[in-house]
Amino acid sequence: MSEVFEAAKVTDRVYWVGAIDWSLRDFHGYETPRGSTYNAYLVMANKVVLIDTVRARFKNELLSRIASVIDPGQIDVIVSNHSEMDHSGCLPALIDITQPERVLASSKGVETLSRHFPALAGRVEAVQDGQTLSLGDAALTFIETRMLHWPDSMMTYLADERLLFSQDGFGIHLASTERFADELSADGVEYEAARYYANIIMPFGARVAKVLPAVSKLDVGIIAPDHGPIHRRDPGRMIELYQRWVDQTPTAKAVVVYDTMWGSTAKMARAITEGLTSGGVSVKLMPLGASHRSDVATEVLEAGALLVGSPTMNGQMFPTVADVLTYLKGLSPKHLIGAAFGSYGWGSRAVGQISEILRQMKVELVHDGLDVQYVPNDDALARCRALGKHVAETLIDRCRTS
Repeated sequence: MSEVFEAAKVTDRVYWVGAIDWSLRDFHGYETPRGSTYNAYLVMANKVVLIDTVRARFKNELLSRIASVIDPGQIDVIVSNHSEMDHSGCLPALIDITQPERVLASSKGVETLSRHFPALAGRVEAVQDGQTLSLGDAALTFIETRMLHWPDSMMTYLADERLLFSQDGFGIHLASTERFADELSADGVEYEAARYYANIIMPFGARVAKVLPAVSKLDVGIIAPDHGPIHRRDPGRMIELYQRWVDQTPTAKAVVVYDTMWGSTAKMARAITEGLTSGGVSVKLMPLGASHRSDVATEVLEAGALLVGSPTMNGQMFPTVADVLTYLKGLSPKHLIGAAFGSYGWGSRAVGQISEILRQMKVELVHDGLDVQYVPNDDALARCRALGKHVAETLIDRCRTS
């Protein structure tokens, strides 16, 4: 290893030994403009434990950080909380190098790791939900968190340090030399946490709802996730945010998403936005020429209304609109009202197609859909404003009663 990397001390016996990925810009379709980290942790107990590994190409960085604390060959146990490749990519190499006494994962983790890496078949041992592992002068407890966000996912709790290794839960995609959330802007951390939840965790809200009570019962002083900064000052804040996002209680906020060919749908979107604003709700107007699908998902997370617009092209909605709707459908946002709108030349199709997808997403449609042929005139724009105001009034009534 020609490069030298240092571990970061988390507590007297726990060190961060992960890797910083400054160049990551896409995480399976989710835009990561600020990079990420792959966090791994070294627990210096009588039995030395490595919690998770890193993406394969960062193996040497991981080993160098471990070596700044201890000879990697002194690791007794490796725990794989999550088998996704960004956390298990160099696991086979680490096992060969360190020759640990035990390698532990959930039962599903054992299965997944053997599929990812056939050479690991029979080398990884399953642990059960609630099982405790004695380290001599400390103990680890394993908490199964299946489908948060993979079937194999689990968390590991180090009671002696009041520290929860939360794998992808409570994570943030953010490359930084600062290891702790309190060293960064609180608003920036919360925004990136919302972005992460919306684009990765949101489809599994029902599972999160089951996990949060178990986490809340623990005496947690530090949350150490597998991505982003460690939460040591107010870890309860992250639990509060996850509870809010799980509930997805409608707010007086509307998201208007659209694309346009010759400006007609854009004119409709702006008129609808004016109507929404006059009706008393806040609006996020998102032209897809300037908004990534992951930005849209982030804004929808705490919205109460979603309006989607598209021109009709070749008998279909615009490709960018189809893309964002496919993405949102997979994320399964809850408790939204909405409507479709768009323009067309000689055949109207897009509005109906959008409306159908919104129905499939269980968005409550409050309008049959607004279609305008060619360039919207004053009358058409007035109907757009009226649509926006109607959605706003419906949303405010809903917020009052929810």
